[in-house]
Amino acid sequence: MARLSTIIAILTAFLIQGSIPIYIYAGSGEQHKSPKKVFVGVITLYHPLVMFKSYQPFVDYLSNETPYNFELRISQDYGSILKYLVDGTVDVAILAGLTYLKAREEAGVLPLLGALSPDRRPTCKAIFIARGDNHKINTIQDVRGKRFAFASKYSTSGNLVPIFHLYSKEHIRLKDLGAYKNLKYHDSVAREVLRGNFDAGVVLESVAQQYKKMGIKFIGQTDPFPGFLIVVRPGADPNVVRSIEKALLRLNYDDTSHRKIMDSWDVNIRYGFTRISDSDYDPIRKMVSYLEKEGVWLLGDK
Repeated sequence: MARLSTIIAILTAFLIQGSIPIYIYAGSGEQHKSPKKVFVGVITLYHPLVMFKSYQPFVDYLSNETPYNFELRISQDYGSILKYLVDGTVDVAILAGLTYLKAREEAGVLPLLGALSPDRRPTCKAIFIARGDNHKINTIQDVRGKRFAFASKYSTSGNLVPIFHLYSKEHIRLKDLGAYKNLKYHDSVAREVLRGNFDAGVVLESVAQQYKKMGIKFIGQTDPFPGFLIVVRPGADPNVVRSIEKALLRLNYDDTSHRKIMDSWDVNIRYGFTRISDSDYDPIRKMVSYLEKEGVWLLGDK
């Protein structure tokens, strides 16, 4: 606990000074480890401090179960993780669909494993939310003319998929909203809706479940879509890749001994992994293409 408190204090100081990104050592202190370090990046779903608490145990597991020392690279926004993959700052990253497409285009990353949801499928859902005491908004149709919060413009579940759902399922265009804004993180969206700064918003299902206890209500949801995935940079050491696969594919959440390990990880990756391919993310490509035809550009301006 003392070590964790010290790291969090240092991390907080860096964040206050604006001096990020940050390297966090992920090893367990075992001296027999290979000196080879493998840097791991994660898209920033939450505030960096929360990201550290949620993903450091996962990185520790990889260090303990492989011959390598894995280190977590925390960034402050989605765009930074793309930069890290392009310039080689990180070797491995956990991404979502839209950031994967962008990283594949710019850095040539390769998909390795897909994260499973609670129903053991490699998919996610996004939930449309409002305050529980807002009786004027009970369905997605009620967001017309209202102040609406999305997550980062690079977010799959907090921006791309919800906009696709609004356009293709609800026949609601961005211009039909009273106002809208992209916030940095999913938890920022939930908090701002709770504070009344926005009438409604949309977040990843796991975040919606967390804030439901705090006064958020669900007003609708998207269809399931391809979820989080682990990618590696082209030319990655095949021994490292095999070690990651072996360490993660051996886990089974239904095994109580494995569950004790996995329950310390972020909810979006704790249910295990499965092998995936690039074509599994074609539904994301189709959403991007559909929205571009509607004049909504998510992977860069026209």
